[in-house]
Amino acid sequence: MKKILSLAAVAFCTMAVAQTPCSGGSAAGYPCSGFDLQSHLSLGQLQASGGNDSWGWVDPDDGKEYAMMGVNNGTVFIDISDPVNPVYLGKLPTHTSNSSWRDIKVYDNHAFIVSEANGHGMQVFDLTRLRNVNNPPVTFNNDAHYSGFGSAHNIAINEDTGYAYAIGTNNFNGGPEFINIQNPQNPVGAGGYSLDGYTHDAQIVTYDGPDTDYTGREIFVGSNENEIVIVDVTDKGFPTPIAVVDYSNVGYTHQGWFTEDKRYFIVGDELDEFSVGFNTRTLIFDFSDLDNPQFDFEYFGATPATDHNGYVVGDKFYMANYAAGLRVYDLSDLANENISEYGYFDTFPGSNSAGFDATWNVYPFFPSGNIVISGDEGFTVVRDPNLGTGDFEGTDFAMYPNPATDVLTITAKDTTIEEVAIYNVLGQRVLEFHFSNSPSEKINIFELNSGVYLVQINKNTSKRLIVN
Repeated sequence: MKKILSLAAVAFCTMAVAQTPCSGGSAAGYPCSGFDLQSHLSLGQLQASGGNDSWGWVDPDDGKEYAMMGVNNGTVFIDISDPVNPVYLGKLPTHTSNSSWRDIKVYDNHAFIVSEANGHGMQVFDLTRLRNVNNPPVTFNNDAHYSGFGSAHNIAINEDTGYAYAIGTNNFNGGPEFINIQNPQNPVGAGGYSLDGYTHDAQIVTYDGPDTDYTGREIFVGSNENEIVIVDVTDKGFPTPIAVVDYSNVGYTHQGWFTEDKRYFIVGDELDEFSVGFNTRTLIFDFSDLDNPQFDFEYFGATPATDHNGYVVGDKFYMANYAAGLRVYDLSDLANENISEYGYFDTFPGSNSAGFDATWNVYPFFPSGNIVISGDEGFTVVRDPNLGTGDFEGTDFAMYPNPATDVLTITAKDTTIEEVAIYNVLGQRVLEFHFSNSPSEKINIFELNSGVYLVQINKNTSKRLIVN
């Protein structure tokens, strides 16, 4: 949905807000529950007057974490390997004019950036350049540019196949435009899909869910303003519609995300809080049969704030809830239609009303457990203290790449590797390895399903692993 900026939300601070535990429902003046403040950078520090999307990259060479955030005049890159002291490395300026809308995704160590600025196209930036930035912040340039479209509202990427999907362009009736990015610095147009009209946001997966008719197929799920569309886009020349599903009290079907088992699809409607007047509504759909998707149930949050983007990691749903900030829901009993609020961090104190101020996006996929919150309140990093301060930030071992697919490398710095155990989100040990005081090991994880795991090294160091 087009977002209206509030000048009152733009703050120009001269110094970052540092690490503060959530205590008594507050952290440095921010209302909170279950999440500590790591750090905050204002829009002024990022040399911008408006903020929007965010995404992340983990350097496969050393496991360092970097955040990207869209701002009105470009894209900023921030080193959060020390989340308490983030380093603003620099900015890639907008390709044409300033815009309140920008979206970023990552594939093969490159960032792909689109905007609703006229003639912007898709910028491509080599993220490995962030490894050696002298005298930050600096001004970056594109490594490549794709001009097959002008403006776009959004971009989605299926990292399994190396295809990007430009969303809401001036082509294909606003439906997804397919771009082959397998060679990231030479993107090639590969068609599109126009039968269901304008798509606002989408998730594309190589399907491994309960509907075996589509196992291994590339499935596109689009949020199309007043409905959700499911399309088989395996053959880019002949995308095939599968199903369309709607629901009651439609305001604006904005964005959705699969649960990790692909049985459910969780949807946010951006305008229903305005049009109907209830608290934040999250819609749960049963996608166990892709040909016949069904509305399952709805959950109402604690405030009337407008919902924006949401993502699933393990059994948690992380939502950008505009004026209510980050909201995290527990999905562990979803099969029994039970959802509960796990915690929150509100970056817009003083109001939880429906509207477009404050939190645009959250990024919960960093292996460290650090979560980025972005929007007109600036750039904020928070963390769940239940992960344990020493568990995920120990310096004795490096683990990469992360996310990983088939092989995981663990390297010891000042000690040796004797034992590695991997646990799923239910606490069940799924893999175990023993070594003879090795300084470095490559571990085969090809048998693990996509999801989040805990890797325990020598029984005293734990790291979060994401498997694609």
